[in-house]
Amino acid sequence: MFKKIEIWVLYFVLLMGFPITIGFGVLVRQEIEGKTKHGAIDISFLTKPAAYIARLPERFITSFPTINQLRVNQPWHENRVFYKQNGFDGTPNLYDSYLLLSRYDGNKKEGIVELIDLKNFKVLHTWNPDIDKFNKLINKIDEFKDVDINNNNSRETLTHPLLSKDGFLFFNTPPLRKIDQCSNLVFQNTHDIFHHSIEEDLEGNIWVPSSMYPQSLPVEKFGRTNQSEGGYFDDAIVKLSKDGKVLYEKSVSQILIDNDLGYLLFHGGNGSFELDPIHLNDIQPVNSNGDYWQKGDLFLSLRHKSMVLLYRPSTNKIIWKGTGPFYHQHDVDILDKERISIFNNNDKQFFNSSKVDGNNEVIIYNFRTNSYSSYLSDSLIENDVRTPTGGRSQIVSNGDLLVEETDFGRTLYFNADGTLRWSHVNRADNGGVYNIGWSRILYLKDDIINVNNFLNINRKC
Repeated sequence: MFKKIEIWVLYFVLLMGFPITIGFGVLVRQEIEGKTKHGAIDISFLTKPAAYIARLPERFITSFPTINQLRVNQPWHENRVFYKQNGFDGTPNLYDSYLLLSRYDGNKKEGIVELIDLKNFKVLHTWNPDIDKFNKLINKIDEFKDVDINNNNSRETLTHPLLSKDGFLFFNTPPLRKIDQCSNLVFQNTHDIFHHSIEEDLEGNIWVPSSMYPQSLPVEKFGRTNQSEGGYFDDAIVKLSKDGKVLYEKSVSQILIDNDLGYLLFHGGNGSFELDPIHLNDIQPVNSNGDYWQKGDLFLSLRHKSMVLLYRPSTNKIIWKGTGPFYHQHDVDILDKERISIFNNNDKQFFNSSKVDGNNEVIIYNFRTNSYSSYLSDSLIENDVRTPTGGRSQIVSNGDLLVEETDFGRTLYFNADGTLRWSHVNRADNGGVYNIGWSRILYLKDDIINVNNFLNINRKC
């Protein structure tokens, strides 16, 4: 059956294996610690593959046995107490308000958007677009070859849905898509790789972050490789008409360079070039004049810089740069003429991992007093709100607070006194909790008018 081997051969293999094992471990350690260069000597060509090989078992364990990539409570993951909850739990709102809930339906195995009446938690309308059908059209468009077409019905959430004033629904997958009340495609814009937030200004135009390819920046500084091949993320702010026509586009990297902030792009640690230094995740258009901004300005959230900018497109000037007590933040909102709110993920890169340092926060910045404060922080701590990525918050007119804990499929609504009024967990019949995709609360007068107009549309789908 098996041939006998000489004992000296076994000893030789063991003897040689020992220094090889030690050497391999040294290469992995050097790569992890970032100590791959000394003078003109660079061993990164050895350390990178060694670290990659060392991580293969971890990748196998965390990805191969995954039941569904959009399920957030795999059997071997953290089992949080609220995962026993299914759907809404608590007391409905007393005032007219609606939730535009984007979620992955674990029963249907598809991404959907629901319009929910928060006075009774009833679903008034559901959008369930055929992403596979839409993707077949993308394959015919050569300009969009950089996008992962594997984002199909069974893998997709419909990010940050926006119900427009004329009754259509916008969402990001990518690409940026617009559908009618029956989930039929109106258009899908493939000009850039659109991502993250979608906001509408007073004129009905849409503001969306994008990644430009080819990059708009000098090739000798930023290269021309696309993102899927490890190229530079040339994040941009884009304004589109309600019909999907690009009206304005500006590279955020170029904005930083023009405003003498180019050092934020070229200071990569360990002598390496940072491919995604900005990570623009929210564009908040300013729709009225305030004491510290003008109509037409934009608030920009740069996640990877833990920075918020107030930018004036008309003059290409950064009016204000905020780097306060927030880390890897999302979702900037204008509260009044002198205050903004920021959803602070509080996600920090420690020695061996990135994690939420305690809990998420809703930070308020007051321009008049130049001061930061935390809103209902005890409530977020008590309810263990701590999404590492994503996350949304909205302080409504009466002081109540809506928070989306994106990575854990949970939405919470707090009364102004900090008590939890209701929460929602996106749980399926199989017990799995699945992703949600940047939902929004509709409560302003114009929002209510838009919803009522939409509900009065003759929908024969």
